[in-house]
Amino acid sequence: MLRYELKAGREADFEVYGRKWITLVNRFGGQHHGYFMPSEGASDVAYALFSFPSLAAYETYREASAADPVCQALFKELPELMHRYDRTFLRPVLDGMEPQ
Repeated sequence: MLRYELKAGREADFEVYGRKWITLVNRFGGQHHGYFMPSEGASDVAYALFSFPSLAAYETYREASAADPVCQALFKELPELMHRYDRTFLRPVLDGMEPQ
C-alpha cells in the first residue's frame, strides 16, 4: 500500500498520474486494485493498493520499472504532485485462507 500526501490543488493531476500507473503495474505482472482519492475527511491523502504474486515478483517489477522510460518519466512527475509518500507491505487475511 502506498499512502500519498498530496499538494494542494494537484488532486486532479495526481488522478491522471495514478491511472497511468494502474496500467503499468498490471503490465509488469502485478494486480492494481486502484487509487483511492480524497472524498470526505482529509483532503490531502490518497492511497494506492496493488499486489504481486510474491515478494520476488514485486522485486522484479521494481527493477523493470526502474529501467522503463515510461515509468522513469512518471517518477519525475511525482515531486510536483505530492509532499511525501509511505510504502507499507501488507499480507491479506481472507475468508477460507490459512494463517501464514
